[in-house]
Amino acid sequence: MARTKEFDPDAALQSALELFWRRGYEATTMADLVEHLGIGRASMYATFGNKRELYLKALDRYSEYRDPGLLRELSQPGPALPAVRAVVRRFAAEASTGDLRRSGCFVTNTAAELGAHDPAAAGRVEASWNHIETLLQSALTRAQAQGELPADRDPRTLARMLLVLMQGLRVVGKASQDPGRVRDAAEQALALLD
Repeated sequence: MARTKEFDPDAALQSALELFWRRGYEATTMADLVEHLGIGRASMYATFGNKRELYLKALDRYSEYRDPGLLRELSQPGPALPAVRAVVRRFAAEASTGDLRRSGCFVTNTAAELGAHDPAAAGRVEASWNHIETLLQSALTRAQAQGELPADRDPRTLARMLLVLMQGLRVVGKASQDPGRVRDAAEQALALLD
């Protein structure tokens, strides 16, 4: 007779996500995960696989929760350019204050730590960035069609620039003691939308 799991796999995955997000992949050991999640090593392996598989599942979970909010923000009816500006400013604010400043973006952290040598992690990072870029491009195309964005601007190129900026804000925000650096960069980039 099979034994029943004595833990909630969903809660354990969320807990693993938080630990990986705070510490990173390399700095988190299996012993750390066992202790943090409060489950046995055998149960962890049986449920999630090895540390790398658990990390990738945590990264997938992060994207599932973060991306729908961005979709809602950028696809609201009405003027599109204010929504784009609000998203960039939100990224700047999160990168320069509070808990998100210290922990950064889990996707950006993964890109910096694993992107160059882990194809599965890099693929997930690329998928997240493609998603954000597509949402931005769609909003900017709508803004252009509504006369908010000059006709000589390329929505795709602007979306790519904003994506790179937003990811850069996360990196700089983690280390900079000057929140103005992040906010000023965001505002300068947004001026290109005028």
